[in-house]
Amino acid sequence: MGINMSKFINAPNIITFVRILGTIALAFISPFSAAFYAVWTVCGVSDVLDGTVARMLKKESSFGAKLDSTADIMFYLLMLFRVLPTLIEVLPKWIWIIVAAIAVTRASAYLAAFIRFRHFASLHSYLNKFSGFLLFLVPYFIFQDWFWIYCLALCIIGLASSLEELLIHLLSREYEEGRKTIIGFKPYKKRSPSDGTDAQKSE
Repeated sequence: MGINMSKFINAPNIITFVRILGTIALAFISPFSAAFYAVWTVCGVSDVLDGTVARMLKKESSFGAKLDSTADIMFYLLMLFRVLPTLIEVLPKWIWIIVAAIAVTRASAYLAAFIRFRHFASLHSYLNKFSGFLLFLVPYFIFQDWFWIYCLALCIIGLASSLEELLIHLLSREYEEGRKTIIGFKPYKKRSPSDGTDAQKSE
């Protein structure tokens, strides 16, 4: 039985691979140089394009979602090692308490998804996308006087998005890859035996 390679090698996944390669390249480029900003921008644009192209071509897949989450994690780790040293210098110490809370909550969300559903992927919720976009813009504003205010807003939104994802994973009956928000979410409740009996009677 042959493997359908079109599920793996297609336009949106290739765009995601570009982001992965760009992230690797950023590890060897001097931070905040012209080349750094150029490759950083390419990575950001590819993050927007892969999902858009996948929807346009109807190429959305579980593999593509996992690949995108992997690329996101690689990008965040790159940011941690290449941008974090400068952030430590320019941001007030108290803001790192919020950052630590976000990290713990985000890790808890990933762990909950893995334990409950055997999935290792981040939900592409509206809040996750918005906080990711704000995080992407950090290097462009890092040397501005009002940067700490920007980061405070980013931390608040980032904590909200992490809590939302954790709650969705804890309350869902199954892994909901396409869920965009917790608004309108109905927590899973186990059916009692009487519910099943009533359902059979109604038939």
